[in-house]
Amino acid sequence: MIHDLSPPLSPAIPVWPGDTPLSRQVLCRVEDGASVTLSTLRTTVHVGSHADGPVHYGAGAPGVGELDLSAFLGECVLIDAPVPRGSRVRSADLVGGLAAVTAPRVLIRTGTFPDALNWNADFAGLAPELVDALADRGVRTVGVDTPSVDLQDSKDLPAHKAFLRRGVCILEGLVMRDIPPGRYELIALPLRLMGFDASPVRAVLRSL
Repeated sequence: MIHDLSPPLSPAIPVWPGDTPLSRQVLCRVEDGASVTLSTLRTTVHVGSHADGPVHYGAGAPGVGELDLSAFLGECVLIDAPVPRGSRVRSADLVGGLAAVTAPRVLIRTGTFPDALNWNADFAGLAPELVDALADRGVRTVGVDTPSVDLQDSKDLPAHKAFLRRGVCILEGLVMRDIPPGRYELIALPLRLMGFDASPVRAVLRSL
């Protein structure tokens, strides 16, 4: 079975306040007599489900196109963390605790950003201590069901800084509603955008 973790991308998809919304300019159409349909896409690279490049939160850090693809492909575990909106997920909030971390890729479902097509600013973030605890257990990649691993109004970005310090990759904007927790194969490959701060991904889970 395949579970699609990516929201549909259209001009209806909201983006981070102040970022570039998605738009499509159609240059020519088969319906109008052209031999092909051609269009131009304009949007933030942080649209929908996406992988962050370390350069997004670290000066001189690698772009998303330079990251090792194996971080985004392989066994993962989906763990629930039912926390209040506007809070930060800590180790104790993980259902099953750190003992539930049984794969090098971890997806954390908070339920605090329930509708990818309707933005709410009070989604949860991750505590930097959780990032350290996951890294200590060999986790390479963490995915969340929110637009960011930090709170929307955070200016110092402590979770992002912890990810940078520990060399752990970030997936944001995943849609994990109605998927049973447990172990899966994750496939969420970013585009090879050299030097870019992020890349959209078509993220899916496959049953093992």
